[in-house]
Amino acid sequence: MGRIKTSMIKNLTKKIYLNNKPLFKEDFESNKLILNGLIKTESKKLRNIIAGYLTRLVKQEKLENT
Repeated sequence: MGRIKTSMIKNLTKKIYLNNKPLFKEDFESNKLILNGLIKTESKKLRNIIAGYLTRLVKQEKLENT
């Protein structure tokens, strides 16, 4: 099983994703770099959690559209 994300992470990630949808890809590393330019956080862990959830959202949307 995967880790459970808090509602703060989910809400923040969905807001970032909806505002910048065309920027994100199915690749975690590229999403992490894009996220560096969009949000200012000193916590690498928080950035990585958000980037991972973003990657998951992108993959889910792609599956729904096929």
